[in-house]
Amino acid sequence: MPVVTIRMSGPRTIDQKRQIVEGVTSTLVEALGVDPSLVTVLLEELDRENIGRGGRLLADG
Repeated sequence: MPVVTIRMSGPRTIDQKRQIVEGVTSTLVEALGVDPSLVTVLLEELDRENIGRGGRLLADG
């Protein structure tokens, strides 16, 4: 049973989340030959104020 966790800055729309889940599931079904019902995708949205890159918070631009 594949379990995939995706962490990303948010917020994302429900339609974007649906597209991500469908795409990841489809890829794993094709690559691993598993039944789609066995694929679990966990989406974690992180506030931009809780992510730093290059010494700066993403919220700071």
